[in-house]
Amino acid sequence: MAIDQGSQYPSSSSTTTTPLLLHRQPWWRRPFQFKNSFSSELSGAVGDLGTFIPIVLTLTLVSHLDLSTTLIFTAFYNIATGLLFHIPMPVQPMKSIASVAVSETPHLTTSQIATAGASTAIVLLVLGATGLMSTLYRVLPLPVVRGVQLSQGLNFAFSAIKYIRYNQDFVASKSTTAREWLGLDGLILALSSLLFLIIVTGSGDQHTLEDDESIDNEPRSRISRRLRIFSSIPGALIVFLLGLVLCFIRDPSIFNDIKFGPSKIGFLTITWEDWKTGFLKGAVPQIPLSILNSVIAVCKLSGDLFPDREISAAKVSVSVGIMNLVGCWFGAMPVCHGAGGLAGQYRFGARTGWSVVFLGIGKLVIGLVFGNSFVRILSAFPIGILGVLLLFAGIELAMASRDMNSKEESFVMLVCAAVSLTGSSAALGFVCGILLLLLLKLRRMDCSRSTFSKFKFGSATDNQTSSIP
Repeated sequence: MAIDQGSQYPSSSSTTTTPLLLHRQPWWRRPFQFKNSFSSELSGAVGDLGTFIPIVLTLTLVSHLDLSTTLIFTAFYNIATGLLFHIPMPVQPMKSIASVAVSETPHLTTSQIATAGASTAIVLLVLGATGLMSTLYRVLPLPVVRGVQLSQGLNFAFSAIKYIRYNQDFVASKSTTAREWLGLDGLILALSSLLFLIIVTGSGDQHTLEDDESIDNEPRSRISRRLRIFSSIPGALIVFLLGLVLCFIRDPSIFNDIKFGPSKIGFLTITWEDWKTGFLKGAVPQIPLSILNSVIAVCKLSGDLFPDREISAAKVSVSVGIMNLVGCWFGAMPVCHGAGGLAGQYRFGARTGWSVVFLGIGKLVIGLVFGNSFVRILSAFPIGILGVLLLFAGIELAMASRDMNSKEESFVMLVCAAVSLTGSSAALGFVCGILLLLLLKLRRMDCSRSTFSKFKFGSATDNQTSSIP
């Protein structure tokens, strides 16, 4: 591929002109350069709701999170990230804080959840502003990062299978009885949604058989035409809208409980004890996860999915910091940019900042119109459908680890992923992956005496030899 002198962008292929066009466009127009259909962007917008909805619903029911405030603030976050990053950058709950909030006895209060998010935000803001996050991004070994991504993807997939197979008690954070086959949230509904999305989206690639020489021209053309029709269908959006319709069919009393208008937004009352509890119980386990999955992994994944628009680790870190330092004071849920959300949105068709802008507009409308009464709708949403959406997001994230080129890299990645999964800690898997890499390098190091002597006396010998005529 030829590259013009004085330019960092390729010029010989029509497929490589997009980076140059995006680079020359004003920043406010870059998110709106469509690479695929409008419907695909809409479909991709709901790609991470399989993670977002269960966590938000749980925090609302257990910790009395203000849903209206969270929807409004995360709506502005979505719109801002779509405009600034030019990719479908997700805005997801801080999972470790949410897990601690509902598992602690007594449960963390809204103020303690807010201080946990603000403490995490301060750390990420400092790391991003000082450039330390960019340094970490450059020096961290790829197999370790892939191990974290693989563990997070598989963790999502395992949770998705539980959502599909079993009824869920989000308040108690556990699976209950086996899901029935029939019904408006039965196995048949979930499996039908799964099959529909597989037919429409396939494996998630853009292959249209145009370059497949094993198929004759005429059949190849017919198959490619059919695949293009399938790819134009907003499968995830259709499935999500079906779930919303089923909410009202499953529980018609929702109509009577809806109250229009947002809740009143105000500052939280936060004490020193809230800061202490929020930092020790919420921020301490969240900070390593945010650094690894919300910044490092999401930047690596953006480079894989959008080579012309790989995002800066420093900017992502600062973004997480600013979002939470603004929203947490008002009681909004602590959020981050998750690699799983990016994978899910990409899997269902999102390719530009349009997708998250659309999602932000939708959240804003819901938060302003329905307010906290929207929790009644979410509580009736078919959990099996959420499981299907989460399954695709998890598998897409896990597949990012398929680029390991050697057995050693795969070994490190798999050990890191296994420790992360069994220990329920990405930080523990990360440490084990780093130690394993060091041991493997030490194993290959030449520590013989002759090597040491050459290292110690080599310079003097070389000087004596060079002085001989």
